[in-house]
Amino acid sequence: MSIPPESPSEHNEEAPEQEFQSSTHHPPAPSGELFDITTTVDPAYIISLIRNLLPENVKHGERSKLTTSSPPENEGDQSWSIDESKNMKNVETFVKQSVDDKFYCQNEREDVAVGEEAWEEFGCILWDLAASKTHAEFMVENFALEVLLATLMVSKSARITEINLGIIGNLACHDVSRKKITTTDGLIGAVLQQLFLDDTACLCEACRLITLFLPSNECGFLAEALQPEHILSRILWIVENTLNIQLLEKSINLLLAIAQSKQDVVAILLPPLIKLGLPRSLVDLLSVEISKLTPEERSPERYSILDLILQTVEALSVIDDYSQEICSNKELFQLLVQLIKHPDKAEFANSCVTASVLTANILTDVTDLALEISQDTLFLEGLLGVFPFASDDTEARSAIWSILARLLVRIQKTDPSNLHQHVSVLTSTSEVVEDELLIYDVDDSSEDHRSSTKLTARTFALNGIVEILSRWRTLDDRMKGTLSMEGCYVNEGEVDKMLHYCYKYTNK
Repeated sequence: MSIPPESPSEHNEEAPEQEFQSSTHHPPAPSGELFDITTTVDPAYIISLIRNLLPENVKHGERSKLTTSSPPENEGDQSWSIDESKNMKNVETFVKQSVDDKFYCQNEREDVAVGEEAWEEFGCILWDLAASKTHAEFMVENFALEVLLATLMVSKSARITEINLGIIGNLACHDVSRKKITTTDGLIGAVLQQLFLDDTACLCEACRLITLFLPSNECGFLAEALQPEHILSRILWIVENTLNIQLLEKSINLLLAIAQSKQDVVAILLPPLIKLGLPRSLVDLLSVEISKLTPEERSPERYSILDLILQTVEALSVIDDYSQEICSNKELFQLLVQLIKHPDKAEFANSCVTASVLTANILTDVTDLALEISQDTLFLEGLLGVFPFASDDTEARSAIWSILARLLVRIQKTDPSNLHQHVSVLTSTSEVVEDELLIYDVDDSSEDHRSSTKLTARTFALNGIVEILSRWRTLDDRMKGTLSMEGCYVNEGEVDKMLHYCYKYTNK
């Protein structure tokens, strides 16, 4: 859905009213029409709304004003060129057309100025209507894209540009209208040019529009348009420098969409992004977001940003050409450990689940890192605490078992004091582990699951728990008592109970 209309930024100039003059010979809205997109809207009325968006100078043939603003210095290239004559012909055809002779039944000289407020009203109605597939297809069949392009090329109003991009973004949600966007000469270039504006709302809509294209069949066309270095640099600059939470979310979501795109798009866009420092930028962003999880700075509206950053890093970690660079990043690994150890996970549980999956991916590539965290009881406790939040995610639960298997092998060789601390953590979370095994018991009914490597990771982890608990039971009672008095209490009944169900599930 589109971003709710906001008032224009106080730092942006208002567009001169004469740029958006219109005439009074458009039919009024049908009586009782409240523009609810769930109702049937008169086609003539939609066309009249499109006509109201057309700059008056275009109607009067002042083509000299229809030029794009210059691209950034030393960055002009073919991606900014627009076949003006073709689009102008389409727009002029639209202006001359009538629907059942309705448009020219009034005096054509009865013109009034339609300024920014009126344009905003008409544009917001079309913005909503474009969310409907039927209305969207009708709009593009009747030159809406050509009119929107003409307005993008002359508008100096940030609010009008935002609405313009919002309409195109909603049109991009539908197959037919999205294909039409790619065949409207110069439109994609004009949209990408808006990335160089300094208005937050416009940048949000531009990022949203580009993101909508990336999972579609038209992604290859867009990838080639995005490929120039100055465009990708600008996207990274926005991600790294914006203080606006909504824009940060939209721009990171764009990077995620690129990382999750089809192979040909990844091959076009990721190499230059990696060269421009994408991994470094993501780690820096992750560090900032984790640092804001303190009770004093915690903000629920930032949790989605944290999760998007982690999803983007995870997407890069499973791409063969880039996994090594991600997995060998020591700072990234330390940040993931810090997040998993966080005591208050409930509010940002999805991020902790994603962090666990990413940690499992890293440990698969860099196995030595498991030794660094094997003696960290807070990490073990934090990892087991992720299980309840991953109950509906088989992949995430398997990732947690995989991490546990790697840790427990190393814990078995630790000294009695550390062993006692780990047993204390295991028994204090025994209910969590038992609940997880019950969930797995249901999953095991699948023959495919029973033979999967995911089940193997769980089995190794359970064997590790059995070995650790069994070794603890062989310790001298006096030593157990002393260690328990030092703050790591272990209930022997819980040890026996945990051993019982671990044996049960390893022998299945």
